[in-house]
Amino acid sequence: MPALGTRFLWRRLWGPAVASIALVLLDPQIARAEPVVPDPPFNLLTDENNGALSAADKDFVVKVRLAGLWEIPAGDMAQDRSEDDRIKRIGRTIAGQHVALDELTRTAAKKLKVSLPNKPNADQQGWLDEMEAAEGAEFDQIYIDRLRAAHGKIFPAIATIRTSTRNDTVRKLAQEANQFVMTHLTLLESSGIVDYNGLPTAPPPNATTAPARDRALSATPVSQSSGTSSTPLIVAALIGGLAAGIFATKRFAGNNNRRRGGYRPSNRNRRYSM
Repeated sequence: MPALGTRFLWRRLWGPAVASIALVLLDPQIARAEPVVPDPPFNLLTDENNGALSAADKDFVVKVRLAGLWEIPAGDMAQDRSEDDRIKRIGRTIAGQHVALDELTRTAAKKLKVSLPNKPNADQQGWLDEMEAAEGAEFDQIYIDRLRAAHGKIFPAIATIRTSTRNDTVRKLAQEANQFVMTHLTLLESSGIVDYNGLPTAPPPNATTAPARDRALSATPVSQSSGTSSTPLIVAALIGGLAAGIFATKRFAGNNNRRRGGYRPSNRNRRYSM
């Protein structure tokens, strides 16, 4: 009976398992579903406050905190001042994710012993005042424009810290903030009202901005010592080739003379014999 019960249990489990696999195969989007709160995969980043902490690292932590101090109330404001369900949903999602990011920031700041502000800066307060004075479609445009511009500015700043910091706690926070910002950029752009022409453009490519190492490699002439050391080898190779050619020619001519019955070269030819 226990064996029969085990087989019956396996049959009960196999059915849902096969159905789940089939569902994923039929709809791959299920397997690639985005988490509600972005997070670095598989906990690959350490968070032990190891490594030197720079002034830029501290400033970055403060800026992440400041972002939440105005984007959370802006998202809440969208629930009352927007008439577009799409904008309300965007504002609600971004505000909720900033609550989670703010918790991560405060935890990191405590570990790093970095003091954090408790209110938005003057610029951010000015944007909130703009939104407070608007409603409907006007609010929507101000909300999307201000947040999209702010995220566009913080995005490269995060990349700089993520790739340059020596501190693993800052590195992890930068990774987390980067994934939040990418999600928020996508949400804001899904509104369909982003004024792309009003956004700053990237600087044109310039050869003078190439890394110094690359410029040095492309501009460095062949060293004199290298050319001097290779010259005797080249000369020796030429002399050796010339000698071998003369030897082969002389031997070939001698063989032909013997076959022709003792032909002897003239004095003019003897001058070039070795």
